[in-house]
Amino acid sequence: MKFFVDTADTKEIRELAATGLLDGVTTNPSLIAKSGRKILDVIAEICDVVPGPVSAEVAATDYDQIMREAAVLRRIAKNVTIKVPLTPDGLRACKALSSDGAMVNVTLCFSAAQALLAAKAGATFISPFVGRLDDIGQDGMELIADIVQIYSNYDALKTEVLVASVRNPIHVITAAKLGAHVATLPPAVLRGLYSHPLTDKGLAAFLADWAKTGQTIA
Repeated sequence: MKFFVDTADTKEIRELAATGLLDGVTTNPSLIAKSGRKILDVIAEICDVVPGPVSAEVAATDYDQIMREAAVLRRIAKNVTIKVPLTPDGLRACKALSSDGAMVNVTLCFSAAQALLAAKAGATFISPFVGRLDDIGQDGMELIADIVQIYSNYDALKTEVLVASVRNPIHVITAAKLGAHVATLPPAVLRGLYSHPLTDKGLAAFLADWAKTGQTIA
């Protein structure tokens, strides 16, 4: 499974990229607004740090304006992925952009039917929002299972399942068990994957025993 981080905080991205475990980045208008910076500057900086896909979302909803905004975003860097909404105009733009060689992330997916349409439109990634489904009493992971199963039935569908709205490490592990290709995680959740109390306890014991030897390795 590939790990993307879901943030527009370039400091966080640099720190996580330094681990060598980061495969890409997703952003959205809300995250860009939170950064307080201009979108073109933020995306350019992220693309310099992370060689993998960097999702930059259009703010338009009609086809012509989506295409105009996508043209601007595509000029930033080769690893920019155009993020479009799962609407008729968004899918039309997805088809046009993917046919022209652009990576496209179709976002705000909440049903398997929507995911099938996005794949037929040539999406590079489909972004089902599991946490938001959980919030309204549905099981977000059931959607992931459905999409993975449908995509696996057809060799011609190359769209990767990018699990979004991830709230905790359990979402990540369940998605991986189901065969999702990517999870995009808030920085805190990505860091939370490292943590286990027995790891901390074991390390503390090892270090205490080592200190008693009085030795050094280097």
